[in-house]
Amino acid sequence: MKFYSTNNRQLQCSFREAVLKGIADDGGLFLPNEIPALPKRFFHEIEKYSFQEIGFEVAKLFIDDINETDLRRIIEKAVSFPAPLVKLSDTISVLELFHGPTLAFKDFGARFLAALLEFYLQNEKKETLILVATSGDTGSAVANGFYEKEGINVALLYPSGKVSKTQEQQLTTLGKNIFAFEVDGVFDDCQRLVKQAFHDPALTKIFSMTSANSINIARLLPQSFYYFEAYKQVEDKSLPFVVSVPSGNFGNLTAGLFAHLMGLPVHQFIAAVNANDVFPNYLKEGKYQPKDSVQTLSNAMDVGNPSNFARIISLFEKNVELIRQKISSSSYTDEQTLLAIKEVKKNYSYTIDPHGAVGYLALRNFLIETGIKNVNCAILETAHPAKFSEIVDGVLSEKTVMPKRLTECLTKEKVSVKTKKDYALFKEALIQTIS
Repeated sequence: MKFYSTNNRQLQCSFREAVLKGIADDGGLFLPNEIPALPKRFFHEIEKYSFQEIGFEVAKLFIDDINETDLRRIIEKAVSFPAPLVKLSDTISVLELFHGPTLAFKDFGARFLAALLEFYLQNEKKETLILVATSGDTGSAVANGFYEKEGINVALLYPSGKVSKTQEQQLTTLGKNIFAFEVDGVFDDCQRLVKQAFHDPALTKIFSMTSANSINIARLLPQSFYYFEAYKQVEDKSLPFVVSVPSGNFGNLTAGLFAHLMGLPVHQFIAAVNANDVFPNYLKEGKYQPKDSVQTLSNAMDVGNPSNFARIISLFEKNVELIRQKISSSSYTDEQTLLAIKEVKKNYSYTIDPHGAVGYLALRNFLIETGIKNVNCAILETAHPAKFSEIVDGVLSEKTVMPKRLTECLTKEKVSVKTKKDYALFKEALIQTIS
C-alpha cells in the first residue's frame, strides 16, 4: 500500500518510507491511499479475538512489507497490556488506556513504533535520532519505548513549567540514549521546532531523523486497535456506539476515524477539548483559525494548532458538513474540569484524571443536547489519575494511590537541557548534546 502527503496526493511512498520520514518532503502528513474495510465476519466474531489478534488483523491491511510472523511478534511486543472497558452506568463506560509502562495511552503507539523501527533499522549502520515534541505523556511513552534501543537516540522537547511534576520526572530521569530539552515556550513552539528540524538540510546531514509524535503514521495505526477492543467489550452491540475522545493534537481521534472507516460502527465521535478550542470553533464557523495555546489543567491537550487536523480534513475531502455529521466538539474550562472530577467520583465512585474529565463533560452534554437514551458510550481515559495527583487529590481531598513505577521516578534526579524557542539556539543545543 502507498501513503500520500496531505499537501499533495501525488507525493507517495511506501509504509516503511512514511515511518522513517515521519513527515512528507513537502511538510504534509502521511495517509494511506485507501483504508480497506475489515470483513463483516470480523465484527460478528470480534469477541473471539484477543487484543493482539485484533491488532494483527488491522495492521496487516496497511503493512505489506513485513511477513506475518514478524508482524505478529511486533504487535505482541507492543500490545502487552490490557485496555479494559469499565462500566460506570448502563449508558456510560470508561476505556482505561493507562495500563502500560508509563500509565498513558501513548504507550500503545510509542511501543509499536519502537518495535517497528527496531525491525526496519536492524541492518542500518548510521544512528537514528527520534525527535519528539510533547505536552506531557507522549515524551515519557516514547522515552520508555526506545530506552536503551541500540542505534537510536531520542530528543524530547517539552514546554518548561507546563507539564505536571510527575510527567516531567518521567521525561527527564531515564538518561542513556534519552535526552530531554526543556523549551522556554509552549507545546506549539516545541512542535514547530521539530518540524523545522526535519526541513533543515544541514541537520539532516548530521542525523538520520524521524518523529515519534502522532504526526508519524506508525503512531496512529496501533491507536486504532483499542477502538475495536472497546467495541469488543460492549455488551449490547445493537445499540449506537458513541466515543468521547479527549483531544489535543487530534491523533487519538484520527485513529478512531481510521477504525470507523475500516468498518467499526461508531455512531458519533465527540472531540472533547479544553480552553484550546480551535476545533469546535472550526465546526461552528467552517473556518480553521489556529491560535496560541493556553495552559490548562488538562495539559496534554494544550494545543493551539493541532497537526492531525490536516489528516481529518483530508479523510473527509475538506467537506466541513461531512465532518459535522460524524464529529461533534465542545470545550470546557478548568473550573468545569474540577467539578467534573468531583461529579464522577460522587456519582460513579470512579477517580478520573483531568483529561478524562473533559471527555466526561463533552459526553454528558452530548447526551443532554441530543436526548439520546439507548446508547453505548465510551470515554477514553488517557492517563492514570496518579499522574495528576496534585490536581486530583486537591479536588477529592483524598490521596490517589500512586503506582510503584511512578513513585520510583519521582525520587530520581531531573536532567534536562534548557533552551529557548528560537530555532538556531535549539539546533545548536541539539548538536552539542547528541552528536
